[in-house]
Order: sequence, then structure tokens, then C-alpha cells
Amino acid sequence: MRKALSFFKENNLEVDFIDFKKESPTLALIQDWTKQIDIDLLLNSKGAKYKNLNLKELNLNLEQKIQHLHDEPMLFKRPLISFDSKILLGFNEDSYKNTFL
Repeated sequence: MRKALSFFKENNLEVDFIDFKKESPTLALIQDWTKQIDIDLLLNSKGAKYKNLNLKELNLNLEQKIQHLHDEPMLFKRPLISFDSKILLGFNEDSYKNTFL
């Protein structure tokens, strides 16, 4: 997360930052994101929250996964960048340069 924010600051790029720790994306927004990227990529399956909730064992359908992301936004792989109908997950400097510069 810090690397992404530093990248935007260093390159004088203005972004709208949503802190998922404080604010959950709406169900409609999450549904829109799942039209652009597979929901399993949005879920941070390596994170503690995912493991603590035993989500792998629950075999959730799409709607249930969307609801879990809404209820527990720390399940998102971060940073999540929504830009020009594209979703970028995680920080990859080369990918950011190709997309934003």
C-alpha cells in the first residue's frame, strides 16, 4: 500500500484513496469490479482474515464472496486500483508505469 501511494506522490498523480480499514466499498461497486476481474483475484486468500474465517473450506458462491468482501473489506487484495475500467491489484512498479505514465 505504501509503495503505491509513494509512486503516485512521486509522479504527481492525484488519486482518491479509500481506506478499507475505515470504509467498506458498496455492494454495487464490488459487483462492478467482479465484472472486470475474477472475484478470486480480489480475495486475499493468503491473508490472516481469509484464513481465520476458513473461507477456503466454505466453498462460497459469487454472491457469498461479494457479501464477505463487503462485510470484511480486509479480505481484499490491496492495493486495489480502479482506473479507466481496469483493475490493478498489488503493487508492480512496471505495471504502474505502463498504466499511469
